Amino acid sequence: MTEAVSAVSSAAADLRTGQAVADGAAGEPAPATAAGGARHVFLCPLRWADMDSFGHVNNVEYLRYLEQARVDWMFETAREAGVEKFSLGTVVARHEIDYKRPLVYRAEPVRVEIWVTRISHASFDCAYEVRDDVVYATAKTTLVPYDLAQQRPRRLDRQERFYLERYLRQER
Repeated sequence: MTEAVSAVSSAAADLRTGQAVADGAAGEPAPATAAGGARHVFLCPLRWADMDSFGHVNNVEYLRYLEQARVDWMFETAREAGVEKFSLGTVVARHEIDYKRPLVYRAEPVRVEIWVTRISHASFDCAYEVRDDVVYATAKTTLVPYDLAQQRPRRLDRQERFYLERYLRQER
């Protein structure tokens, strides 16, 4: 696994654009740890409109943050790794989210980390943390590869499994 290293100016540019970063390098997964595989890191810009009447980010916006991180990881980063099929059809079967503390608008993006916790033949689970110095929310999503032409679920192919396994961190 490649160690991600880059200059501070590169990381600052990525912060402004909301692009995927890990340890300061755009487009690289966070390195694997003793706990398992890598995490994909997406720096998600906040919008003033994300806040609700209570002055914090509305709960539904968190799902949008998760979606942005997931799309970046499954469509952009996977495509760069030579895996195209995720972007041709993948559907959400289940979301689960736990809100830990309020997030309020600020100019700096929030960090959304995503990794894989389970891979089966025709579905996989991802976990997330929406965080910076503190964790604002944790979440889980079950995703199903989907054949849009046939309008039915499909099995993961070998290339997709290999890509997902790089991010696999077994839950305890």
